[in-house]
Amino acid sequence: MAQNDTILVKVGVVLDVETPVAKIWLSCLNMGISEFYASHPQFSTRLILNTRNSKSDVIGAASAALDLLKNVQVQAILGPQKSSQAKFIINLGQNAHVPILSFSATSPSLTSSGPRNPYFFRTATNDASQVRPISSLVKAFGWREVVPIYADTDYGNGIIPYLVDSLPEVDARVPYRSVIPPSASDDQIVSELRKLMTMQTRVFVVHMWNDLGSRLFTKAHEIGMMGLPGLVWIITQDFTDLLNSLSPKVVESMQGVLGIKTYVPESEELEQFRIRWKMKFQRENPTIIDAQLNVMGLWAYDSAFALALAVEKVLKNGNESENGKSLVSYEKRVNASPAKYSTDLDSFGVSKIGPKLCEALSTTKFRGLAGDFSLVDGQLQSSTFQIVNVNGNGGRVIGFWTPQNGLTRNLSLNSSSNYGYSTSRSNLGPIIWPGESTVVPKGWDIPANYEKRLRIGVPVKDGFKEFVDVKTDPSTNVTEVTGLSIDVFMAAVEKLPPNGSSAGTYDEMISQVYFGNYDAVVADATIRGNRSLYVDFTLPYTESGVVMVVPLKENDRKSAWVFLEPLTWDLWVTSTCFFVFIGFVVWVLEHRINEDFRGPPSHQVGTSFWFSFSTMVFAHRERVISNSARFVVILWVFVVLILTQSYTASLSSLLTVEKLQPTVTDIDQLLKNGDKVGYLENSYVYGLLKQKGFQDSNIKAYKSVEDCEDLLSKGSKNGGIAAAIDDSPNMKLFLAQYCSKYKMIGPIFKTAGLGFVFPKGSHLVGDISRAILNVTEGDEMKRIDNKWFKDDQSNSCPDSETRVSGNSLSVGSFWGLFLIAGIVSVFSLIIFAVMFFYKHRQILLDSKDSMWTRIQAVFKSFDEKDLSSHTFRKSNFPCSTVMDLQNSNCPSSPPNYLVYSGSNSPFYGEQGTLSSGQASPEVALPANIIELNIVPNNEIIRSSPDRLATDNV
Repeated sequence: MAQNDTILVKVGVVLDVETPVAKIWLSCLNMGISEFYASHPQFSTRLILNTRNSKSDVIGAASAALDLLKNVQVQAILGPQKSSQAKFIINLGQNAHVPILSFSATSPSLTSSGPRNPYFFRTATNDASQVRPISSLVKAFGWREVVPIYADTDYGNGIIPYLVDSLPEVDARVPYRSVIPPSASDDQIVSELRKLMTMQTRVFVVHMWNDLGSRLFTKAHEIGMMGLPGLVWIITQDFTDLLNSLSPKVVESMQGVLGIKTYVPESEELEQFRIRWKMKFQRENPTIIDAQLNVMGLWAYDSAFALALAVEKVLKNGNESENGKSLVSYEKRVNASPAKYSTDLDSFGVSKIGPKLCEALSTTKFRGLAGDFSLVDGQLQSSTFQIVNVNGNGGRVIGFWTPQNGLTRNLSLNSSSNYGYSTSRSNLGPIIWPGESTVVPKGWDIPANYEKRLRIGVPVKDGFKEFVDVKTDPSTNVTEVTGLSIDVFMAAVEKLPPNGSSAGTYDEMISQVYFGNYDAVVADATIRGNRSLYVDFTLPYTESGVVMVVPLKENDRKSAWVFLEPLTWDLWVTSTCFFVFIGFVVWVLEHRINEDFRGPPSHQVGTSFWFSFSTMVFAHRERVISNSARFVVILWVFVVLILTQSYTASLSSLLTVEKLQPTVTDIDQLLKNGDKVGYLENSYVYGLLKQKGFQDSNIKAYKSVEDCEDLLSKGSKNGGIAAAIDDSPNMKLFLAQYCSKYKMIGPIFKTAGLGFVFPKGSHLVGDISRAILNVTEGDEMKRIDNKWFKDDQSNSCPDSETRVSGNSLSVGSFWGLFLIAGIVSVFSLIIFAVMFFYKHRQILLDSKDSMWTRIQAVFKSFDEKDLSSHTFRKSNFPCSTVMDLQNSNCPSSPPNYLVYSGSNSPFYGEQGTLSSGQASPEVALPANIIELNIVPNNEIIRSSPDRLATDNV
């Protein structure tokens, strides 16, 4: 294209050009401009870079920007280098309508206050975007406190509010902020590091530029801080990105540090650019050895590329000329100050293309060297971060963080959000921590030279010393603290002051933790909701619950109905119903075939009940013939056996063992009777009793086991108490000595157990709670229990709760037996009914009679004997043939029933003739042998209905 057709556009660059990193960025800007137009020769615009040195100073940066706006009349400014420099230049750009593109000013403060400046474009990621990856790391490793170490600059301060707000979302907090001035001396840095060493927090987030950060880690290494296991150092984006540019000495001092940096996807284009840039930079800067390209250099390259695209979009049809060359200029400012009052700040004009250029930049999108270039609300969007671990000569990638998936080991395996957001450390690679340790730091520790001793509060009391016992040797003034609670929390013994005194009630002692007078309370302190509003409790190390101990009295009452007490009323009713039901089932199954279950109705009812109820005590005279009835009876006898044996055992217990009864079983009964109750002095139980409605006159305090027993033995009417109310561990100690006289009732109030007390948010709570779990789940807790309760447990008294039994047997103990017996009985009835109705189906199917007549006939058939049963055939038919009737052994007057001689023998009638028409020798038959006719359909037609009923045939 002819030179006079090219539109030249002046662009300013403000950088600290004397610094090595600025030289890297400047070379990237120049290459971005040259390579853009080399790949787009047809474009009608050309950017001309005008570079100014900001001299690492805010005033210098402002002066450079004023020069570019006033004297050069640039249409855009790339830079400045620092966030503190950017604030003033952004306002200048807004006044001149000149876009400011910064690829290195990353502080959130530039865009967090007020509406967005339309002329400021951050072509780098906002530092606030790396807060969530840092929080995810804190969450993954369970750290509870984080100390930020940052430079006292706009850049350093900008991220802190976002970090402080993000950490509570992962149950962490910031107990201290370490602020280091950018001009701090080495002695000041060492002093601050030693101060950090005296604190318990061991997780540090370092947010500063590499120059100050290098000095920080070098000094930390010199004082031995970087070699201590258990420390965690996390550096932010800009520091991590420049790791490859640091000297080997600095990198050596940073071994084990974790870093967060923007992820730049690898590509062939990026690799080729690195090679080209390396050659060009070494040629132009021979004194800088082994310079390394960083992500801000790539952002600088993409920024130049984006600005060139936007300028071409705005001016591709423009044709302004001056001195033979196309040129874009300023126009005079409207409402400018008079010349005699004007200053450099308002003496320049405004860009003609500025608003359109801003609009073009906002819509510019392309695939750059650093990834997708897209400005949303004037800022570059980056959604993926790398997590590196400093080992050897640089950073080793151990994982990634994305907004959709959180922490992930490999981006290719978690390219979508289907896996959900994860903060699991298993998604990270192996990490080598400071001190070459592979053990994950717990995030806190008590320093060996910790100047502040932990102030542990323990109760000084007269009784129940098995939990806590404080003794002071008067000669040496040395305090000795022992007990179960102290053994569980053994580390607290060495932190106690030399003297001990009571802080009042337990609530008052716990409040001292809230006010900061104690760092912890180690005692048999009950975990309660109102207390947890002010302090934090560890997990309970023993169970708890408010119980009531009352005296036992002799049960001299001679009840005439004591035999009913072993079984509950529902079991009595259920058993009676089943006795009746089983009797009915046996009667149904035996009535037609068993003479013992026949006769007048009253006899049959009596026999059935007699048979069923007599199974409890002895065998019956009545025989059971059918197999179904035998199976039902066998199963029922087993049920009755279990019932009678259980009843006998329970009744024996009532008449012999249970001679002692508690005097009262309900706290409401004590309140209703106006009885006096006791509680352990300084215990929270006093408040519970007051809430329950007890008056002060009816509440007495005791100090020891002996005091409690003395008050209980006197009784409420004699100046003592009717019941002692306290936590179950204390009352178990009491019963271990006086189990023969008292009984424990309850719990009457629920509690969470006994725990140790710490201030709100203390990181000790989680670690000690986990240690308590390890102690209570293993043999260590048994050893501690045996140590302090061995003498009490050796007492020959049995446990009062197992010795006294007042529970009657209920249906719940036998419902399985009743269910089986019921199912078998019902099933037997169903089988009998099906067989019976099938045998008499002709009666039910006879349509000549009414339904009621047929039903009556069926019941009549059921009430009569089943002649097909072997029992009746054997007893009522001793003669089976006609010839047998002439036998002298047959009855002289056989019954009026049909006689059948066999399958091949005919029926004989009264006249001695064969009804089948066959010839046969005449036989003299008795008169009561009747004649029957057999019809083809096998139906029997009676010839003399008055002499033989149809039912008997």
